[in-house]
Amino acid sequence: MTFRTKAIIMLCATAALWSTSGYLLIIVDWNPISTTGTRSAIALIPMLIMFGKPQKIKGFVPIMAAVCYAATLFFFVSANRLTTAANVILLQYTAPVYVVLLSAWLLKEKITKQDIVTVILMLAGMMLFFINDINIRGFWGNMLALLSGLTLAIMAVCLRKMKDSIYRGADSIMWGNIICAIIGIPFIAVAGLPRPISWLGLALLGLFQLGLAYCLYVKAVKHVTALELALVPIIEPLLNPILVAIFAFQMPGVHAIIGGIIVVGAVTWNLMYKHRAT
Repeated sequence: MTFRTKAIIMLCATAALWSTSGYLLIIVDWNPISTTGTRSAIALIPMLIMFGKPQKIKGFVPIMAAVCYAATLFFFVSANRLTTAANVILLQYTAPVYVVLLSAWLLKEKITKQDIVTVILMLAGMMLFFINDINIRGFWGNMLALLSGLTLAIMAVCLRKMKDSIYRGADSIMWGNIICAIIGIPFIAVAGLPRPISWLGLALLGLFQLGLAYCLYVKAVKHVTALELALVPIIEPLLNPILVAIFAFQMPGVHAIIGGIIVVGAVTWNLMYKHRAT
């Protein structure tokens, strides 16, 4: 088996691990800040085993990557408490919209007409999520999910800008987890200890959904194309609401499903169009 084949398998496994967040967060009945901090602390275990002790990071870009990674985790967990898992994961998937815009500005990458059409279609799909949000609870959950997409995009652009830097992307990710742990764990004194089933969910979230997933992702990056890396998130939003619907009986609304199809379809169309053109 070639390195490229192994990398593709690792990317598919990464997406599958990410997709379990919706169901696992449902079984963790705990304060979202404490949940995020504890999950990140546990996630450091496989990362330390894989990459060793993180290097000290200096400079705007590596630090911004770590801060945005931490912000993404806090926004994501909090959003899952305020709206459905399907809404959260699909709204977070708007990150490619911001990546296109930020890449043109910060990385000086050209924006094509294809990219503009894709952004418009993705925004149209995203707007469908708000049609059935008639209460403030769902609205604010969607807002946090959107913010998680923005911080995720900034993190991705920063990591990409670091490709020729002396710092590893893994260092920023590990420091991001340390930030989450420092902020979140003290809240245990307020929230109290969770139930045993919540500890099981936290362990699975930290070790596999976050820790192992990012280990596989970082290991696979060197051996696959940009197209294959971009296709990974497409698997996650399809798997996440399916898992939640099966195990938690939490069905997304019709408009959410239609919006998700538009978002995923638009990005797939964009990637495949560029792939055929090259």
